[in-house]
Amino acid sequence: MEALDRELALRIALASRVLPGVELGELLDILHERVGSPLDDEALKRVTVTNLKTGIGSLDGEEDGEDIGIGLENIKLAVRYLWGEEADENLPEILPYREGDLPGSIRVAVASNAGNLLNGHFGSCIRYLVYQLSATDYRLVDIRSAVDADNAADKNQFRVNLIRDCQVLFVQTMGGPAAAKVIRADIYPIKVPDVVEAPQKLVEFQSVFAAPPPWFAKILGLDAEARKRFRSEEQVLEEEV
Repeated sequence: MEALDRELALRIALASRVLPGVELGELLDILHERVGSPLDDEALKRVTVTNLKTGIGSLDGEEDGEDIGIGLENIKLAVRYLWGEEADENLPEILPYREGDLPGSIRVAVASNAGNLLNGHFGSCIRYLVYQLSATDYRLVDIRSAVDADNAADKNQFRVNLIRDCQVLFVQTMGGPAAAKVIRADIYPIKVPDVVEAPQKLVEFQSVFAAPPPWFAKILGLDAEARKRFRSEEQVLEEEV
């Protein structure tokens, strides 16, 4: 395999991160098959959503690429990374926050691969957007890169430790072993299969403060009697792990 310069290697690595279940070596094989060699800038810019989707589908025998278990938005994002068009300048602004600024608030992590989108798989997302969320307001308080997780002995535990101060985690997808580690850290994971903007999901979630189900009442620190009062009003959120 030919040597890749650092910029091209980074583009391919970033594309691999947003394609859950596709290892870096598999992506390289797909690229060689679909656009040929060498994998230079011109070749990567010939990658299309269709041939990448079909190439991924062929890994599992789904030659038409219709049932590959990866959202179309993730494939589009991977193509943009391969083309070199996706950068971090669209990241949302971190706002000042001091403990107690938002009374009655919780800390929420959002798995993200671009801008302010909730579009990340727990085990492969590039970063976590960390918000402080109350019943009436929210504030982005940190952006935490997960790039170094690849060098950790336990990648999932590294990621758990990265968001250990959070009580709720929004992810697009997540595997069972990772979910178990997250739950053991007293973080409540919620799957959101569709790609949405993080603020949109946070605003939707604020309605839960008014009638918190038992698990959320516990996070808010309500006593057992208060949790019991809310038990009959337990809500069904998005798909939960």
